[in-house]
Amino acid sequence: MTTIHLTTKIKAPIQIVFDISRNIDIHQQAASKSFEVAIAGVTSGLINYNETVTWRGKHFGFYLTHKSRITAMTFYHYFVDEMEEGKFKTFKHQHFFEEINELTTMTDVLQYETPFGVFGKLFDILFLKKHLTQFLLERNKILKAVTE
Repeated sequence: MTTIHLTTKIKAPIQIVFDISRNIDIHQQAASKSFEVAIAGVTSGLINYNETVTWRGKHFGFYLTHKSRITAMTFYHYFVDEMEEGKFKTFKHQHFFEEINELTTMTDVLQYETPFGVFGKLFDILFLKKHLTQFLLERNKILKAVTE
């Protein structure tokens, strides 16, 4: 299993950062480089506990779909999205939020497993982990810009 751990500091109240982080429209804006669009489930606005969204985007030259469900949510400190359908063996993205003096620390912990045994692991080491890290960094940069 691969884990990506990122921390982003945003000068805004925790409630605003929390809501922007689960906003489908903002995610689409942040993922525009991969032409990612919500095509089923919650396709705009805020996603909530036990709701799903199906994304379609272009990664590594292929259009892929990824359906995830919000499996846990504690306002305004934590939520989790987990893959229900997609190309990963497992995929779990935890979002943590903490505010001190109107500075919110947003922490992403993304854990996933690739299919295809040793070939999947090699693809992860050579390309996938870097791609997903850059994807999250770009997303967080947009979230920060929109929020601040």
